[in-house]
Amino acid sequence: MNVMTIRWGLPLAGLLIGATGSAQVSTGCINELSGQECDQQLNTITTAVPFLMISPDSRAGGMGDAGVAVSPDANAIHWNPSKLVFAENESEFRMSYSPWLRNLVPDMSLAYLAGYKRLANGRSAVGGSLRYFNLGSIQFTDVNGQPIRDFKPAEFAVDLTLSQKLGNRTAGGFTLRYINSNLTGGLNVSGANTKAGQSVAADLSFYYIKDDMQYGRKDGEFAFGMNVSNIGAKMSYSDAAKTDFIPINLRLGPRFSIDLDDYNSITWNLDINKLLVPTPPVYLLDSSGALVTDDQGNLVIASGKDPDRGVAAGMFGSFSDAPGVVFYDESGNVQVESGSIMREEFREINFGTGFEYWYAKQFAFRAGYFWEHFTKGNRKYVTLGAGLRYNVFSLDLSYLIANTQQSPLANTLRFTLGFNFSGKKKKAEGVE
Repeated sequence: MNVMTIRWGLPLAGLLIGATGSAQVSTGCINELSGQECDQQLNTITTAVPFLMISPDSRAGGMGDAGVAVSPDANAIHWNPSKLVFAENESEFRMSYSPWLRNLVPDMSLAYLAGYKRLANGRSAVGGSLRYFNLGSIQFTDVNGQPIRDFKPAEFAVDLTLSQKLGNRTAGGFTLRYINSNLTGGLNVSGANTKAGQSVAADLSFYYIKDDMQYGRKDGEFAFGMNVSNIGAKMSYSDAAKTDFIPINLRLGPRFSIDLDDYNSITWNLDINKLLVPTPPVYLLDSSGALVTDDQGNLVIASGKDPDRGVAAGMFGSFSDAPGVVFYDESGNVQVESGSIMREEFREINFGTGFEYWYAKQFAFRAGYFWEHFTKGNRKYVTLGAGLRYNVFSLDLSYLIANTQQSPLANTLRFTLGFNFSGKKKKAEGVE
């Protein structure tokens, strides 16, 4: 594959593309999440290490990539680690694998390992996970297109998490995460040394469950989850490059489960997501259509806010920094279409929803749907999944059906193998 790395919002890309020295690198900048080419995106919010937002497991992958409030298993470390203390099993380990963007690249994949253990006090659980994203093989070339060397870029994240009951029905979670993104192998470009991007981040999560609900004459559960993930320092791939936000994300939503009878149960869940990072502004153009700069050489913003700000300012400002629809009147003055700023803010919210059916707690069927506005990534797809439980083993798989034409995400498969190393707790334990 004769391209520089496949990235979404890679801050190093501009440095490499614009190099004029002995090492100029060709690039095929592609959004890791949606597979869209960078120049086809319409004000999509970009971050470093977007692999952190890819759904790693096939259970949630079969339910529209929604998992913030589903019944807990080891993969809750990604979706909502506060759930772990309410897990049915005392300990569990799961391994997931997914070939990624196979319609574009033959050797990209995501692997995920996760496990947890509930502690003897009955009110705490600890867990950990490893996420490894393989971006395949690339070849660096010089300005004449001659090979410099081959490289295999990769990214990984290691998590340690604690889940703690706050009450009989509520729990909180804290996850500490180390992130490493090695995309160039230290290649020197026009005298600028590149390096692996590194960051440390944290997740803060909450979970509420009421397991004695009545839906008509049927028993059931209601749960609500929330997780603010990847709260951490910005990342850089070069001493000469600006730092980029990592994908700080707010995820929340409910779950409703109903026991139809002794053998059949069904669950519906919904995830609502919003990135808590700055929205790209619209920059001012002169009468000839060229970008306008100030005395310091910085681009002048026509609408929106400066994206170069601190982590806290970026998080809180992400709810009100959309530029909206910008146009110029007959006098050349900047105008913003009425109501377009609020519309754009709502367009930054995406949704995942799904159903899960269980027979005899051994066989599962899942279906879901994910929606994202076309100006913010345009991911729209249906998901299907199935699961099998037998003694201490579990096997899940999911399949993604894209409903946008020629989507690189189409036909994505995920596989998850699980092991339960201990007995189950009683359903009513610790819940009044």
